[in-house]
Amino acid sequence: GGSGDVFVVGYEGPDDPNDPHNWSYWQRIPCTLLIAAIGCVVGLASAIDSSALPQAAAEFGVSEVVESMATGLFLVGFGAGALFAGPISETVGRNPVYIVTLAIFMCFVLGSALAPNIETQLTMRFFAGLFGSTPLTCAGGSISDLWSPLERVFSFAIFANAAFTGPLLGPVMGGFIAEYLDWHWVDWITLIISGVVLALVFFFQPETYPPILLKWKAAHLRELTGDPRYRAEIEVREESLAHRLKRALYRPFLLTAREPIIILVALYLTVIYIILFTFLDGYTYIFTLPHHLSQGLTGLCFLGIILGLCGASALVPLIYSWAKRDLALLQSRAVAAGRDPASARLPPEFRLWYSMLGGSLAIPISIFWMAWTTSSSISLWSPLAASVLFGYGILCVFITCYQYIIDAYETYAASALASITLIRYFAAGGMTIAGIPFYQNEGVAYTLTILACLSCLLVPVPYVFYRYGPAIRAKSKYAIKSG
Repeated sequence: GGSGDVFVVGYEGPDDPNDPHNWSYWQRIPCTLLIAAIGCVVGLASAIDSSALPQAAAEFGVSEVVESMATGLFLVGFGAGALFAGPISETVGRNPVYIVTLAIFMCFVLGSALAPNIETQLTMRFFAGLFGSTPLTCAGGSISDLWSPLERVFSFAIFANAAFTGPLLGPVMGGFIAEYLDWHWVDWITLIISGVVLALVFFFQPETYPPILLKWKAAHLRELTGDPRYRAEIEVREESLAHRLKRALYRPFLLTAREPIIILVALYLTVIYIILFTFLDGYTYIFTLPHHLSQGLTGLCFLGIILGLCGASALVPLIYSWAKRDLALLQSRAVAAGRDPASARLPPEFRLWYSMLGGSLAIPISIFWMAWTTSSSISLWSPLAASVLFGYGILCVFITCYQYIIDAYETYAASALASITLIRYFAAGGMTIAGIPFYQNEGVAYTLTILACLSCLLVPVPYVFYRYGPAIRAKSKYAIKSG
């Protein structure tokens, strides 16, 4: 397309300081922390209302199952919003999407805080989730913009910790807010924290998406030289913004329908998230009722899972050392074969080590453990210890899946993540609502046992991907074949 009479503008070699990969650590680490902060605050918003179920249900005159739809619809909104945020960020850049969606998200959180009835609250929560989904898809792309595959071993762990700490910190804060303040303060606190994060992103977060940076560079060269032939790669076809957006929005559906990797990882994460959110639904039945804890103390029990997240982060130095060793070996082989050592790259299957080092196995063990130690005759510390192991396992699986997709798709990472986000959050939203009747009818022991048995079926998945991943990628049109 286009006239064909162009100078395609790119980076001035691998060490170009305009390439975000070459920015100093003092630039890239704050960028990563701000992305993690966005993930944390929207995660907090997704769960903080769940701690105020009794008070909210009483004020609106509905059952707790109906009020739980406030959390369920927020998660459904997460899934739906992912279809738009990721692809749009690959068209207009990361920052416009972060800033605009976070501002609109805050408007709907405000609407939820002021809601006069259950219908308004549920509507506001759905749209808050819709616009709060940005970090679930764009963050992976942003981290890919900033860090090399080797550096993502530790940089992605920062975001993953924040993304999971948010939904767990929500009940910790929400329990005490609902117990000692008006329950509406769960939304007011969310609004305040979101405002602080938005201000930091607006003033301090630079654009990181390479095609947009090169578009700006091309515009600068056209201005300096007066020559209209300087074009960035995304400008060569001379397509309108509307046309590029249309193609970008179509991409997640295309990936979901045609890419074996996307389909398999989406199914895997969907089952994992069904287990996760059904499990989190049960804290009232696991801790509050048997041990007669208050709302605030029940919220504190989520700290056990947060502690487990730190355990998963402890694997980062070990896996980073393995990554350096394997990359050096691949580079030496490239030199021996007469190729550029910079072309050597770790295969995406390397990311599976988080799950293979006990992560996938820790989930069923921890749920079985908790299932049969929730009796009032057994110390509270036993199910709390089980929750630590659960936190370790769930973060290992999350890091594995997200990094595998980022490494396999890189340029289209945001669109690929949108595909798997849609499916798993639709399922998670439904299980958040259905989980309460499960615990009420089947009891804690049998509900958790069913979840544990389901998670046992998933234990071999990382090992199967490690063995057959290259063959699966070879059959994928958009995935990286090398490595």
